[in-house]
Amino acid sequence: MTTSVTRNRENTRTRLLEAAAQVFAEVGLDGATVEAVCERAGFTRGAFYSNFESKDELFLTLAGSVADVRVRAVRARVEELAATGALADGCDPLVLVQQVMDAGGDDRLDVMLMSEIRLRALRDEQFGAGYLAQEREMVAGIAQIITDIVAAGHLAVRLPAETAARMLMVIWEGMAVRGAMAGQDAAQLRHAGTAELGNFVQLLLEQ
Repeated sequence: MTTSVTRNRENTRTRLLEAAAQVFAEVGLDGATVEAVCERAGFTRGAFYSNFESKDELFLTLAGSVADVRVRAVRARVEELAATGALADGCDPLVLVQQVMDAGGDDRLDVMLMSEIRLRALRDEQFGAGYLAQEREMVAGIAQIITDIVAAGHLAVRLPAETAARMLMVIWEGMAVRGAMAGQDAAQLRHAGTAELGNFVQLLLEQ
């Protein structure tokens, strides 16, 4: 496959994902038909099915991109904090979490998308298997960040990296959902659960 063909395929997938996000924002997961996504993106059904097997695959991919953005933002912020010495012994966990959350986070649309994806996963075993595989990738990404912090000698933690990563993710996502339910805007959602995450990080760190 030539470079130009690969680039065109990537551009098509990107436009379909962007269109899916827009249609989802308007009508939700169930209402976001393949036809509606194709129309919004300006492609035929043939173009859609040459990139995705189904609407389920499209939205799992979209959810995966949301998760990837989360992890990349956290990694970049943690690397920045490490370079400035902010991860030294005795750092305030609440301040640390606040600084990490400043890197970005969910907006209301992301929270709604992930919530509907999980509901779909509960109803469909095959879809659920795909979602869980995707979630494992996200946990692995967070765990690698924790492992790198420990290996660099910045901090020591009481739990295995994967266990800590999964618990951090559960707290983060749970509080984001509750923040969205309470009508928080994007800026507020970035810090949803900051206190809870700070308390957990304090328990996580070896004294």
